[in-house]
Amino acid sequence: MAADTTTLTTDCLFARTRVQVCDALRSVVPGLPEEVVQRVDLTPTRDPSHGDMATNAAMLAAKPARRKPAEIAAELVEKLSALPEVAKAEAAGPGFVNLTLKPEVLQGVAVSILKAGDRYGRSTMGQGTRVNVEYVSANPTGPMHVGHCRGAVVGDALANLLEAAGNTVTREYYINDAGMQVVALTWAAYWRYLQVIGTEISADDFSPLTPNGLQYQGEYLIPVAQSIADKHGRALANAEGGPADPSVWFETVRREALTQMMAAIREDLEALGISHEVFASEAETLASGRVDAAIAKLDSKGLLYEGVLEPPKGKMPEDWEARPQTLFRSTEFGDDQDRALRKSDGTNTYFANDIGYHAQKAENADVLIDVLGADHGGYVSRMRAAISALTDGKTGFEVVMCQIVRVVKNGEPVRMSKRAGTFVTLRDLLDEVGRDAVRFTMLTRKADAQMEFDLDAVVAQTRDNPVFYVQYAHARCRSVLRSAETMFGADAVTPEALCGADLTNLSSDVELAVLRRLAAFPRSVEAAATAREPHRIATYCIDLASDFHALWNRGREDTTLRFLHENDRATSLAKLALVSAIAGTLRCALTILGVVPVEEMR
Repeated sequence: MAADTTTLTTDCLFARTRVQVCDALRSVVPGLPEEVVQRVDLTPTRDPSHGDMATNAAMLAAKPARRKPAEIAAELVEKLSALPEVAKAEAAGPGFVNLTLKPEVLQGVAVSILKAGDRYGRSTMGQGTRVNVEYVSANPTGPMHVGHCRGAVVGDALANLLEAAGNTVTREYYINDAGMQVVALTWAAYWRYLQVIGTEISADDFSPLTPNGLQYQGEYLIPVAQSIADKHGRALANAEGGPADPSVWFETVRREALTQMMAAIREDLEALGISHEVFASEAETLASGRVDAAIAKLDSKGLLYEGVLEPPKGKMPEDWEARPQTLFRSTEFGDDQDRALRKSDGTNTYFANDIGYHAQKAENADVLIDVLGADHGGYVSRMRAAISALTDGKTGFEVVMCQIVRVVKNGEPVRMSKRAGTFVTLRDLLDEVGRDAVRFTMLTRKADAQMEFDLDAVVAQTRDNPVFYVQYAHARCRSVLRSAETMFGADAVTPEALCGADLTNLSSDVELAVLRRLAAFPRSVEAAATAREPHRIATYCIDLASDFHALWNRGREDTTLRFLHENDRATSLAKLALVSAIAGTLRCALTILGVVPVEEMR
């Protein structure tokens, strides 16, 4: 049987050792189904006294082999103990096998990192799977706010993470430039335009003229209106400077307002370090006929029918009526009820329009991932059903939910933005604490967990601030390496030169603990990518920073742990190889998070 190649990362110690464990399992249990072998996991142990790694191989094989896990574990221990890399293998618990690696194996991790450079932790696990990640997709009706910020950061870090794990990723933004929210924006921009050209008309006076009231009254529309006035003068008003018939101005104001709002959104995203390859227009999707084509495809599969939906659960809306509609048999694909695609008047539902858009994305992707707010929970099963039906199950659909963010300062909620009028803008947040602090902090918790963004905490230079703690670790590493250049010369401390250091000098328990953490990074990348959880990389950064700071502090008391020994070049170079490996791994991890590692703290 060939060696297992599920994970092809060449610099991953866990991946290489897992291959050996899988080979040993096949030897101990001949004929074991390969799907069982593929589920074998190798994880870091929580307690170093239990070794460096633990595997569940014996427990997975027990049922199909009709043997006790302990018996298989005992035979695995015998096989694995004979490996030249293993210092000790022992059975534990109900059938785990713990492995302790020889020190030279862990020491070699530093060399692997130095050789891999910026590619350390990158994997071919995804095997080029085409993943479309759609994130942000804020309505272009106002500035981006803090709620958009979390989804933007999570989506961008997830895209980076999936690329690091070997997927081919497309970053997409869906412009909601059709529908009533755009109508409301257009009327609001026109109201501001009238004010800019000198017409005295208040919100209260203008609101009755609009289809659904004056919904957007923030000052952010004043520059938009000024630009329209600069281009068109008073031509969009009536002779007295008052509101003209919408046929005179509506399309012009709509187009220019959307253009300027999207330009502002792109500027905010760029300030956050985010760029998308694709900006898809809802209006263009509707005009292209893709929605009707998707509905026709579902119809050709016998998945549409005319029917009446059950009334909504809970409180009955006053305007609800039992009307025949065109329904999609989404229950055949796991949804809890069938869904309406066309209303009784023949117009498409929003869900139908969304199906057309997702069908468009599915043409060039194997997996679609939408990063959405937590209020979209009911959306997941219906869209997954539609994508499965349209693609015959060939394209996957997933959703990453982001909970709201509460911004506080001095223990109190931050007051709303003057410019926006109703919310804290992304630009306000960036101006207050900076891009890297925003990005890292947004990724310190799982996306679907509520979080409080404390403006005071994220700029505090204390170990309780994870942004500072991680950046300080990298800056300390770089400071040590700069000092080493002065002591030994720049050529002596390049990654290439340090690969030749005698790493047997890295033998203390605390140094080996850091090497274990470094060895786990490629596995952490693959696990985080599989789970669609970029916050795991932020957690890894915090743990590695903690290990490094602990090593630094131990060196104050134990001189053998210090990084620089002026009269012992060999020992110094070994320590510097470890420091360089830590800095390199932090850089790789922070790059996935979209955070720039600092060279020094000021």
